Amino acid sequence: MRSFAAKELSQKDNYKLLIGSILPRPIAFVTTLGQGGVVNAAPYSYFNIVTANPALISISVQRRNGQLKDTSRNALASGEFVVHISDESYIDQVNVTAANVGPEESEISLAGLTLTPSEQVKVPGVAEARIRMECVLERAIELGGTEDAPACDLLIGRVVHYHVDDALLDHGRIDAAMLKPVSRLAGDAYSRLGEQFTLVRPE
Repeated sequence: MRSFAAKELSQKDNYKLLIGSILPRPIAFVTTLGQGGVVNAAPYSYFNIVTANPALISISVQRRNGQLKDTSRNALASGEFVVHISDESYIDQVNVTAANVGPEESEISLAGLTLTPSEQVKVPGVAEARIRMECVLERAIELGGTEDAPACDLLIGRVVHYHVDDALLDHGRIDAAMLKPVSRLAGDAYSRLGEQFTLVRPE
């Protein structure tokens, strides 16, 4: 077994070890509202649950040379965003939204996706998603990099409204096999749900 001191590795080498080790990673497909009402959409795999009391989720949005990405800029300005769970039915379109386009252009149009109104936030959702969560920004934390050029914005969103396809619900629980979520691996690799097994937690 080889050992590495993280501080002695380059950013690229740390990145390769992290994304190759921490997997599979769920993919948050996030919509935000920009200036002039342009809907921005982008996928993020640095995504997880924070707590259920209240319902909080986290998305780490990496910066480019210390500069805010559209998702962070819009979420900070409006205090709102919508998180969609990426699944097999529309993952190709989600991938299209990862293209580097300007803030004046909507990735939604680029990917041929359909907008749908939200219930409690102004940011619209994407109709193709089988699960989406309307969020208000609970907290944004600048992390990493330097004081003048942080490496990322950690967005903590409080879920205020859920939208779940009826076909996915089984006595209040979501059927993962029906959802067919897609997760991120390293490089250009993705993963389907695969085989499931059960382990009973010890008392």
